[in-house]
Amino acid sequence: MAAHADTLVATDFFSVDTVFLKRLYVLVFVHLSTRRVLAAACTDEPTGDWVTQQARNLSWQLEEEGIQPSIVLHDRDRKFPGSFDRVFESGGARVVLTPLMAPRGNAHIERWIGSCRRECLDWMLIASERHLRAVLREYLLHYNDERPHRSRELRPPSARGDPRSRREGDTINRRERLGGLLSHYHADSVAA
Repeated sequence: MAAHADTLVATDFFSVDTVFLKRLYVLVFVHLSTRRVLAAACTDEPTGDWVTQQARNLSWQLEEEGIQPSIVLHDRDRKFPGSFDRVFESGGARVVLTPLMAPRGNAHIERWIGSCRRECLDWMLIASERHLRAVLREYLLHYNDERPHRSRELRPPSARGDPRSRREGDTINRRERLGGLLSHYHADSVAA
């Protein structure tokens, strides 16, 4: 896996129940080398057409960013139709299915789902699909641009270069997301 991490994309589904007892499904794509969440889309009914369209959307996004996945990893869930795999195969990627009953087969995406639940979704009551989209958008901004990762030497997934170290005279500011549920502390230079 480490040899292919730069070109490996993992994907999986997880479900979220609303306060009105409606089940919503979230499809997530993660780039393994950076741990960056490339896309997260939600729906109440993950049909084959919808899932395939999400694959097309991601492949267009990857093309624009200059990322050429060589492997797309997902489990054997029936929600992934053959047309989903063909979208990536037509771009030159190989689709790899995780082994049966192997929870560590797609460990990186499972870890992200756990983080999303522990840090965000377990603390909120989701009212609707629109609300879930807004919450996921804010969480992804926090996760990709602000949250430090040990595997990335305490840099967020979207960070380029080394983090700026604090200097004397800097002020520490807090950026809140989702009403204070998520916080990001950053140093700002004081104008002379």
